[in-house]
Amino acid sequence: MAAKIKKGDRVIVLAGKDKGRKGEVIRVIPKENRALVRGVNMITRHQRQTASEEGGIVRKEAPVHLSNLALEDKETGGPTRVGFRVLEDGRKVRYAKRSGETIDG
Repeated sequence: MAAKIKKGDRVIVLAGKDKGRKGEVIRVIPKENRALVRGVNMITRHQRQTASEEGGIVRKEAPVHLSNLALEDKETGGPTRVGFRVLEDGRKVRYAKRSGETIDG
């Protein structure tokens, strides 16, 4: 199945402790159906010092399940579902079902 959420998309969290928060997708992990979203689902990790990195308490993003994310509609600013269309020139593009606006391309 084609990816409905991709790297660089603006998404809204639908469920969990960060419900309602918005952020940009940093990385998608298709095998686990999860994504890393900038500033969402932050965790703290105690990291040992290495030659390349400094030690201490580090805050970083943890993966969020894709079912708890929805694409942000550019027109309304709210969450929207994603559909697919084939354009006249043969390209397959994603579109926001809420507003009907094409997302990529």
